[in-house]
This record gives sequence, structure tokens and C-alpha cells, in this order.
Amino acid sequence: MTQAAYQLPDLAGPARPHVMGILNVTPDSFSDGGQHAAAEAAIAHARQMIAEGADIIDIGGESTRPGAAPVSLEDEWARLVPVLEPVVALGCPVSIDTYKAETARRACRAGVAIVNDVWGLQKDPAMADVVAEAGVHVVMMHNREASDPAIDILADIDRFFERSMELAERAGIAREKMILDPGFGFGKTVDQNFLVLNRFASLRKHGLPLLSGASRKRMIGAVLDVEPQERLYGSLAVHLLSLERGAAILRVHDVRPHVEAAKIYAAMKREAV
Repeated sequence: MTQAAYQLPDLAGPARPHVMGILNVTPDSFSDGGQHAAAEAAIAHARQMIAEGADIIDIGGESTRPGAAPVSLEDEWARLVPVLEPVVALGCPVSIDTYKAETARRACRAGVAIVNDVWGLQKDPAMADVVAEAGVHVVMMHNREASDPAIDILADIDRFFERSMELAERAGIAREKMILDPGFGFGKTVDQNFLVLNRFASLRKHGLPLLSGASRKRMIGAVLDVEPQERLYGSLAVHLLSLERGAAILRVHDVRPHVEAAKIYAAMKREAV
């Protein structure tokens, strides 16, 4: 299957930041678990997100929410099989949200353009080689087994990113294919999440495009005291602050509001040049 080409946004030019629409084919994701588990519903939702302006569709077959039960390779793949190729066929670049190298390998053969690894190539030792062989983009996200309020979370992220980039370079992944994600909500306290947001611009020192994925997360609920489905406005606020600090890609549940916000942001940046 031919991959839909993916080119990172040029934030210095007329293009707006990119929006990655979340498509969970899982029964237990924290925000939309079970809503798109049926293939027909998932494919219809992908079509809707593309119509609303999504630049990427990010498909996941295993929930990565805190406390989620691990899923075997074959169970994860069984959830993905009915959805992957039909969504790839829609013509929008597709990302596979997995930390398993074999899942990524199969998904790349099915035509995905991006591997989105929530463990930054550091969980499965074969992942970097799979990405390099496929020649696709890779999102390398910072993660921890558990949060620790006592650590310097920014220093921890820097060390993690340096290790991920080292693994990617050693495997032969082209630098222009690498994307970094600080991992809002993963192995961080609420205060640490907001510290990362405040210092998001410091992550630009690594010289790679940055992804921000705070959509409907607990850091927003902790401030606004609302349930996940009521966190759109908080998500927009966090993501716009991320854009102002250098994010190139937003990973979101609610595509149209974020596409429109990104267009306004891009118009403002053009006027400021």
C-alpha cells in the first residue's frame, strides 16, 4: 500500500501548524473508549476528521491511559486490521500509535506514514530499526513508569530526548523524520505538566519539530473540574499556548475547533512577520 506523503509544517511560511486527529479503536481509552471500536464507526470518524481539516489521523489499538491493562500484540493488531487500510485509503497521512515494534512493522506495510511511540523508541529495542527500515516519520514521546514530584522534570525530558535521538540516529532514521513530544499526562504530576507547558519553548533547543498532545487530559480537568468530554476549551487554551511556544503539531480529539484556532494563530504570525 502506498503511503500518503507527509511533510512537516513550515511555521515560518504561510502554512498553519498541523492537527493530528485521534482515532482510538479501543474499548478503554480515557476519553472516548468504545466509541469507535467498530470498524464502520472508526472509518466514519476518520472521514469526519479529514473533512474538518485534520492533517494526520492517529490510530491506536491500545489505551495508554494511566492504569490501563496491557494488550497483547495479536489483540492490538486484531483491533487495527479492519481499520488501518481503509483509513489509509482515504488519502490523509496516517500515524500508528504504538510502542510495539511488530505492530509498527505491520502498520507501515499497511501504509502508515508516521509511527507515534509513547516510549520514544526506548520500550521495544526493535522499534528504531523498524522505523528506519520503513523510512517513515517518528514521534518520540517522553514517558516515565510513574510520576515523581521531587525530580526536575525538564532535565528528565532532556535526558530522555537525547537518548531517543541517539537511538534514532544509530538506527539510521533521518533527522528530518524525527518529531519530539514532551508527553503531557505521562509520568508527570499536574504541576509538572504545567511547568512543561510554561517552559515548552526550551524544548526547541533539541532542534526538532515539537508535538503537543494535551487534549482532554487530567491536567485540564484538575484546573477546570470537568469531565473529559467537557475539556475542549481547556484543551484549546493549552494547545494555543503550546503553539506560541513552538509546537508544530497538535494531537487532538476535537479537530475542527483546533484547525480553526491554528488558522487564526498562523494568520497572526504572518501579520507579525
